[in-house]
Amino acid sequence: MSTAAARTLYVRRSDSDPTWNAKDTTMDSITPINTDKPAALAARYGAAVPAAGPWNDVIASLMMHRSVRGFRTDPVPTGTVETLVAAAQSASTSSNLQTWSVVAVHDPAKRKELVRIANNQKHIEVCPLFLVWVADVSRNERLASEEGATLEGLPYLETFLVAAIDAALAAQNATVAAESLGLSMVYIGALRNDPEGVAKLLNLPKGAMAVFGMCVGYATPAGAGEVKPRLSQRAILHHDVYDAAAERALRADYDKEMADFSARQKMPASDWSGRVIDRLGKIPALSGREKLKGQVNALGFPLK
Repeated sequence: MSTAAARTLYVRRSDSDPTWNAKDTTMDSITPINTDKPAALAARYGAAVPAAGPWNDVIASLMMHRSVRGFRTDPVPTGTVETLVAAAQSASTSSNLQTWSVVAVHDPAKRKELVRIANNQKHIEVCPLFLVWVADVSRNERLASEEGATLEGLPYLETFLVAAIDAALAAQNATVAAESLGLSMVYIGALRNDPEGVAKLLNLPKGAMAVFGMCVGYATPAGAGEVKPRLSQRAILHHDVYDAAAERALRADYDKEMADFSARQKMPASDWSGRVIDRLGKIPALSGREKLKGQVNALGFPLK
């Protein structure tokens, strides 16, 4: 099967059929998808298809992930938030510290302010469900205070990393759950443009920081897009020792894949190397996040 054919074939029914609505089903099984392994791998890797082995519907659903920025306004079914949070709480958490929280933002005025903070990403207002994922050591700090204990490890960088990683693991579990139900999503890292502003808006306590947001909802037909190619596994997967000997050639191949992807999506001409340089080459591209360490400190994370 050609890569182009794979991209056409490998879509969720909820993305390709605007008349289909996951809310009309029980949503108690994985959303109907194409589970063809060669098609899935070709869609994700282009010409650099790896020799993948075991396969099932869960893996097929994971392979279909794409960031969606065009959402219908239909509400998600009752209980969806609780289901996603149950999935999130089933993720691994370091030492069972559970150093994360999540805020579901319903208030239109708060959503509007989050749009402003996130460089005018309007889908924050449009999506039916918006979640803010929080690195949160404040709960453990309150626990220590109530128990008359001192947590000497709390102010250290390690503890902040644990909290941020916990939040990311939880959010990705929620993403997998949402997509299995026919929902789509996109992460909003731009909340870190002004974490102090987000903390004030959401009344976060000291020791709690919003690390990213997440839009959740049903994709519009135009918003679904196609699966974005990734780097060849040969550039990512190493055995026993790190080996970047073939990286330049692999990057050249991937640049072509991404240039072709941009053209198909009618996006400005761009390849991956150019995108990396644009994103990290100049301080203004950080959109205020060059000041992040000071803001993290101010939010109650000394980072010793």
